[in-house]
Amino acid sequence: MALTVLEGSRAVAEAVRLCRPDVVAAYPITPQTHIVQELANMNADGTLKSKHIEVESEFSAISAATGASAAGSRAYTASCSQGVALMHEVLFATAGMRLPVVMNIVNRALSAPINIWNDQQDSISQRDAGWIQLYAETNQEAVDLTIQAFKIAEDKKVLLPIMVCLDGFFLSHTIEPVDMPEQKKVDRFLPKYRPDHAYLDPERPMTQGPFAFPRPYAELRKDLSDTIDNSRDIIKKVSKDFKKQFGRQSGDGLTESYSLEGKKTAIITMGSLGGTVKEASDRKGDFGLLRLISFRPFPKKEIIKALKGIDTVIILEKDISLGASNGAIFDEVRSALYTEKDRPKIIGYVAGIGGTEVTVNDIIRVVDKSKKQKDGDIGWLMGDA
Repeated sequence: MALTVLEGSRAVAEAVRLCRPDVVAAYPITPQTHIVQELANMNADGTLKSKHIEVESEFSAISAATGASAAGSRAYTASCSQGVALMHEVLFATAGMRLPVVMNIVNRALSAPINIWNDQQDSISQRDAGWIQLYAETNQEAVDLTIQAFKIAEDKKVLLPIMVCLDGFFLSHTIEPVDMPEQKKVDRFLPKYRPDHAYLDPERPMTQGPFAFPRPYAELRKDLSDTIDNSRDIIKKVSKDFKKQFGRQSGDGLTESYSLEGKKTAIITMGSLGGTVKEASDRKGDFGLLRLISFRPFPKKEIIKALKGIDTVIILEKDISLGASNGAIFDEVRSALYTEKDRPKIIGYVAGIGGTEVTVNDIIRVVDKSKKQKDGDIGWLMGDA
């Protein structure tokens, strides 16, 4: 492995190159553009040998990746914001066809009004599409999760598409030291993709995505739901395997606990905001962090275990479930803890929407304020006017 200083998008592109995709479907959209731009440069200079398809829209990008995967290729694309929204129809098809496409989402706010800065509304809005969703805290983790995503997606017990999400600008345009794995080690960790089924193989004709009557449709959707639920074991296993090969691991693959032992207050968040919470925890000392790495599958058992003995849970999330007045993670955590005998007080904050700043002092103030708040209270961190 070699420590180098890279922009987040370039680091992710290098990780994709190391995974040797057969097909890259590329369409630019801020702040994701640098990833597919770098992959195009790699194809041009010969350091990446893949079919690079420059398409006319994000709908076409996911369609091309889906078709390539159906033909038996290791397929990749990337997008964000309105691009992910435009993909919405095909995302369901990719998952329903059990195709292991990997896509990086560089999280960005959705219109209107137009905003190019970070929040996680774009990917969280696709939470029911059937894709596994993993969220990176750092550029190093974005690299590591991207490599792991191909191995998880292609596992015969999974065969599902995966979104690896990284916060726009906070990570994608930030230059950080990144330990890039060696190609030979990645090749050992991630062998060449050999699908058991290639739907577009004329020698083995197969029907895919046919019309389904109600009962078989329901059975297939249940199978898809069960597979996503059961993928948590494969995610954990791949995370452990990654540590054996490369010497580092993101929590247990699903969640990461930080300074929770002996604490009565825990903050739950996802993505780069986890680093800010860690700094606040180090400074204040009376609360810890439970960072969600996986949002789908939702790590219910891991959350319940990590929060044993916790009196107050504060959820900071970069999304809003309009009409419910709170974020999606808030609902998921409350549901997970609903039947627990000694359920903690749960407080939700919508934070960082459209790139609004969330500081260490903001987090400390939220923790102090929580002592006087009631279970179920919702707040907003709006940033400076």
